[in-house]
Amino acid sequence: MNVAAHSVPASARLLEVHSLGKSFFKPDGDALVVLEEVNLALARGEIVGLLGRSGSGKSTLLRLIAGLDAPSRGMVRYMGAPVDGPAPGISMVFQGFALFPWLTVLGNVQLGLEAMGLPEAELRKRSLAAIDLIGLDGYESAYPRELSGGMRQRVGFARALVVHPNILLMDEPFSALDVLTAETLRNDFLDLWGRGELPIGAVLLVTHNIEEAVQMCDRLLIFSTHPGRVVSEIPVDLPHPREPFDPHVRALVDRVYVEMTARPRQSREGARAERPVMVGIGTPLEHVSTNLLAGLLEAVSEPPYGGRADLPAIAHALHMEGDDLFPVAETLQLLRFAEVEGGDIRLTEAGLTFARSDTDERKALFAQHLMAHVPLAAHVRRVLDERSSHRAPKSRFLDELEDHMAEEAAEQSLRAVISWGRYAEIFAYDDQRQVFSLENPA
Repeated sequence: MNVAAHSVPASARLLEVHSLGKSFFKPDGDALVVLEEVNLALARGEIVGLLGRSGSGKSTLLRLIAGLDAPSRGMVRYMGAPVDGPAPGISMVFQGFALFPWLTVLGNVQLGLEAMGLPEAELRKRSLAAIDLIGLDGYESAYPRELSGGMRQRVGFARALVVHPNILLMDEPFSALDVLTAETLRNDFLDLWGRGELPIGAVLLVTHNIEEAVQMCDRLLIFSTHPGRVVSEIPVDLPHPREPFDPHVRALVDRVYVEMTARPRQSREGARAERPVMVGIGTPLEHVSTNLLAGLLEAVSEPPYGGRADLPAIAHALHMEGDDLFPVAETLQLLRFAEVEGGDIRLTEAGLTFARSDTDERKALFAQHLMAHVPLAAHVRRVLDERSSHRAPKSRFLDELEDHMAEEAAEQSLRAVISWGRYAEIFAYDDQRQVFSLENPA
């Protein structure tokens, strides 16, 4: 079992995940592996954060733990018993509130208790207590449409807490809220947790916000992607409250950035190393706009950075979450405009030249790097050059990509290449007809 499980004594474990795997089957019968050989344990009294890029299977893992879906391999054990369906004592708070609009606040909260068959008086007493605890006393008769986003999420928390769960699963519970509301709700939750007033045994938190994870959690588990597995565990041995600009907090945030931008490596589970980066048209691409690419190049090229920046610092300066910044930085690395390592981004000479150039010079340099370093873009242009009509349907490339990746990844890769190709003027694309052509390139 991996370090994420070994770090929790067997006698203290509320939850154990053993060699868990989850695959989904595509229409052609091929399997898409989302999770592979995931091992972890959760002890009473701790908050554990799951961090990883989009596509690492974190939300899928929560659904498997909650018993809302069945694993393809391995096992989830809760209180020593296998989870083979929704487990009493495990509650979940969702990103999107998931309230019933025709029920009042009280009705939504009571819904969490009705399956327990409690007497009406006890049901109402516990529901009102949960509503009061989470700061919504006085809103019992209000409907979700009357509440702000933060208040609706408080209802979601109250509904999860009313059953007094041993384990609370939180799937990006603050990400749909504005920054100030999220901070208020997060701090209120931590205050209640610290005072022992929350009727919860332990918390498993999925988040893409690295600062939030360091602020809230006792341990952080870093997930790889394609497929998702635990590759690193970071203990957070800091007292609460944790101030965002405390040097110890910043050091941990930096460490997480380093871990999440590290080169693919052998996972600590003893599983095989992460799949190497593919070379060729089968390389999945993330759709990052050229405005974001240019904006990051400009920001890093200017004072105080001068071509090299700490990723947490530049994320804070640009008001970006790490999960939003990583694809931009890594696309610049793919195009050889930057190098990303050790939690830093450093512009190459080409990247610095781009940042200092005018529009036409930028387009020419981008076209050069796109054709040289993005095989799919070069492949599309080559096909168009070779055809007498200089036209090709999107389906011709989509079918080819789906031999290498899932349908969704193929669509995203083509969207990326279409956007970049248009900017570089190496080909045109008619979205209505779904046809590539050489009608407009310079």
